[in-house]
Amino acid sequence: MKITAQASIQILRPIHEVYEAIIMPDKMSTYFIESSSGQLEAYKTVIWKFPEFNDTFPVTGILMKPNEYISFDWSGGEDNMMVEIYLEKFGEDFTVINVIEHEFNSDKEGIEQAMRQTGGWANFLACMKASLEYGINLRTGAFDFMKP
Repeated sequence: MKITAQASIQILRPIHEVYEAIIMPDKMSTYFIESSSGQLEAYKTVIWKFPEFNDTFPVTGILMKPNEYISFDWSGGEDNMMVEIYLEKFGEDFTVINVIEHEFNSDKEGIEQAMRQTGGWANFLACMKASLEYGINLRTGAFDFMKP
């Protein structure tokens, strides 16, 4: 049996703004990453750098449906690891986002990894909400304790 990590939130912004905040590096760097080698696109690998780590992470776009769906692999080549982000219009100018990362083994190690990833995606969504709605970067100084 396999398990997934999941997190959801509503952001008080139009769906096209939320979509762009996920695929455009200049927007994503205001709440999640330090930098990216390019825009997230299907069948393209970009390199993400996080402010709290010296390492960089390859991220390969899988499928993009503008204002609806984004999927990518950031597993570094592990089988059956994919992040899916579903966007749904709510009212006139609001967006509901559901992030699913799969899949993890149902053993102790897999459950712990799924729990960490769920927390990570909840943080991603909260940081995106703060950035898009209030212009605040919640990650500033939040993970300095993790720096080598």
